[in-house]
Amino acid sequence: MKKSKVIISCALTGSMHTPAMSPFLPITPEKIAEEGIAAHRAGAAILHLHARDPGNGRPTPSAEIFMQFLPQLHAETDAVINISTGGGPGMTLEERLRAAVQVSPELCSLNMGCMNINLSDLAGRYDFKHDWEKPFLEATEDLVAKNTFRDIRHIIETLGPGGTRFEMECYEIGHLHNIAYFADKGLLKPPFLIQSVLGVTGGMSADADSVFFMRQTADRLFGGDYIWSLFGAGRHQMGVCTMGALMGSSVRVGLEDSLFISRGQLAHSNADQVLKIRRILDELGLEVATADEARQMLGLKGRESINL
Repeated sequence: MKKSKVIISCALTGSMHTPAMSPFLPITPEKIAEEGIAAHRAGAAILHLHARDPGNGRPTPSAEIFMQFLPQLHAETDAVINISTGGGPGMTLEERLRAAVQVSPELCSLNMGCMNINLSDLAGRYDFKHDWEKPFLEATEDLVAKNTFRDIRHIIETLGPGGTRFEMECYEIGHLHNIAYFADKGLLKPPFLIQSVLGVTGGMSADADSVFFMRQTADRLFGGDYIWSLFGAGRHQMGVCTMGALMGSSVRVGLEDSLFISRGQLAHSNADQVLKIRRILDELGLEVATADEARQMLGLKGRESINL
């Protein structure tokens, strides 16, 4: 893995946190755009994007809603637009791809395998604002986030011909081997952006051993042909990012991954988290990549080549 500047990604809203968990979670297209612009100005080169129903905050695959904030983000920043193909619970594969197919962005997220994700313990902790929130969380006890080999191949073959590359999310070691499987078939080509996801219930733990094992395995499989990034879920966010950065990784923060800025204190914005990790990187003597530097590092097609 080549030593390079640190790319900061910011995941603005996600599809698992619910509105009752934080008044600062961006829900409306206007707020998502505002948060994305501020996060980019704070130092995020990549914006990882989901959409939500502006009326009740529920995750939605609606391309129409995506298009209420994507053009503004594209016009007012030079950030790399990264549209999720993971969508949210209950969405079909075709629904998950709608916005990405329409926009053909520089980057899309790509979950590299199926995952059990369980947030049901949170269902008893909040006074919910909307009828859907509590049942949504309770149902995650029986949730499998489906990303079979056929699903992954379909996503690659649908978006890849337009020049879209992928943020490949790996929740466990087997997902790294899945990248190697598709690379061996010629469907994925380097440089690979490998996003290690640690601390999600159902995936690898957020500790130093997991961080090291992820890097060691990726080094063995891909040598210098990848850019490594990682994040820790919830309370693990800043600690895991710091561990990874010390070992040569890029980092991801944002309210999708954690609602907090420090122990027991909600983050008031995505930009708060970007500014915090940037301060940490500065103290470690690490340089932060601009959006254009990230494009060069990742071999992206360029912002002028997307449909916005």
